[in-house]
Amino acid sequence: MPIKLPADLPAYDVLSKEGVMVMSEDQASRQDIRPLKIGLLNLMPKKIQTENQFARLIGATPLQIELSLIRMTEHETKNTAAEHMESFYRPFAEVAETGDKFDGLVITGAPIEHLAFDEVTYWQELQQVMDWTQDHVHSTFGVCWGGMAMIYHFHGVQKHILDHKAFGCIRHHNCAPSSPYLRGFSDDMVMPVSRWTEMKRDEIEGAGGLDILIDSAETGPCLVEDKAHRALYIFNHLEYDSGTLKEEYDRDVAAGKPINVPANYYPGDDPSKPPQNRWRSHAHLLYGNWINQIYQTTPFDMNEIGKTSR
Repeated sequence: MPIKLPADLPAYDVLSKEGVMVMSEDQASRQDIRPLKIGLLNLMPKKIQTENQFARLIGATPLQIELSLIRMTEHETKNTAAEHMESFYRPFAEVAETGDKFDGLVITGAPIEHLAFDEVTYWQELQQVMDWTQDHVHSTFGVCWGGMAMIYHFHGVQKHILDHKAFGCIRHHNCAPSSPYLRGFSDDMVMPVSRWTEMKRDEIEGAGGLDILIDSAETGPCLVEDKAHRALYIFNHLEYDSGTLKEEYDRDVAAGKPINVPANYYPGDDPSKPPQNRWRSHAHLLYGNWINQIYQTTPFDMNEIGKTSR
């Protein structure tokens, strides 16, 4: 089954042209099944690009997915047209007021790593979101800063500022081959990393109740499972497009900011050559496995979400 998107959402045309199966609301209404309801709390400045990236991965499944776009209530984006936000996004306060429940929720990263969590303008509301997931979401996926925020909120594990940006396509190790989230994964893999902070292995292990599924000798823990809170935390960017690291590198070079060439990304580390995507298959595996695990374990009656364990 395809992913259900509004026909006028930019991602509808983008994914259709890529061969990803998408359906309109009229087509979806003719199928007598319950779709999985997946929410995307989009904290990234480039909203449309992020929508496309996650819809591409979440929609590559035989299941019907209903994707809902959510924003922080008071925070106004400066990089996406107000008309787009008004047409396709619901503020969290409205979602919470209606009592909607979701089979899955993705909380994206945000370019605010340099701030302490309690210095973020919407931190109080994000804490409300994270607490709300325990009663209203079957499985939550925190990505990069979003994952760091969740592991800090639920376990007190702090992020640490790096003295240089972890940037490039970094080799990682599969620590849990038997995990349902890593079905089909290689023993090691390459994935995009782009952050000024890190989570420390000993602090995650010392928090209790957390399992490191993917790790890197170079950049530390990457994917962590939190069974008690029905959550996954990934600190890197498997969702990135082939050119996303290039965009970040070119932006910083143009701004005169000190930035290293993203490691193992360009052939021969030469920025004049087209970058190579060596993570796409594992990106689809991870998000496909997450969706499958949700499907296997979520209650058919959505009213029961949050009342039963995984």
